[in-house]
Amino acid sequence: MIDIHFHLLYGLDDGPDTLELTLEMADAAAADGTTHIVATPHASAQYPFVPELVRERLAEVRARVGNKVKIASGCDFHLSFENLQDVERRPQIYTIDGKSYLLVEFADFSIPPTIDDSFHSLQLAGITPIITHPERNRILRRHTDWLDKWASRGCAIQVTAGSLFGRFGPNAQQIAEQWLATDRIHVLASDAHNVTSRPPGLGEAYKRVVELRGEEVARALCIENPLAALEGRPMPWTPEPSGLIESGPERRRKRFWFF
Repeated sequence: MIDIHFHLLYGLDDGPDTLELTLEMADAAAADGTTHIVATPHASAQYPFVPELVRERLAEVRARVGNKVKIASGCDFHLSFENLQDVERRPQIYTIDGKSYLLVEFADFSIPPTIDDSFHSLQLAGITPIITHPERNRILRRHTDWLDKWASRGCAIQVTAGSLFGRFGPNAQQIAEQWLATDRIHVLASDAHNVTSRPPGLGEAYKRVVELRGEEVARALCIENPLAALEGRPMPWTPEPSGLIESGPERRRKRFWFF
């Protein structure tokens, strides 16, 4: 499995604070069946994103982890004015493995009225936004129609694996299961921060999706789509509320509608 949202690098944000805990998280993910991790420290007013320090920690952790799991760079990107200006100048610093996908996080208390323009600007710069954990955002839980609109215009939706088990409350679990049932999720990721309250591991979520939607959807959300994001190519499964298209033995990508 490929985990594209994982706070692995120590001492950079609210993730692990020691190298030992970072290595413990990597071991736990590998033991659970994760083969690739995208290390995604926050880029926010509270946790500034310092590219040189991120590269330094990434190299250190890669050297210590070895071949247990492959580690790529990324960012948990907050939609501030300063961040948006910088990502258009230096997209490879923030995007997943320096390619075309960007994890985008909303604040819990407001959605900017200019968000459509922001997504448009990102796409014009060759960046595909992945909206992270909307099921945990009280505003977006009430506005599934907004997610449908953004997805129809080329954005992807990432739900936290733990939400399927109520780890972020019953409301997040209910809406995550509803979106799974109605084909509104592109990617599942752990959003791991530690090995206790926010642990790594997608294996449990994979099995849960198999129970609810079948093996092919589980592979799409935990392997095929996140691998495409890691490699910077179009996601092979592009769900819409009407469901997934099938054609013969293979599934065709549904069309994207861009701005």
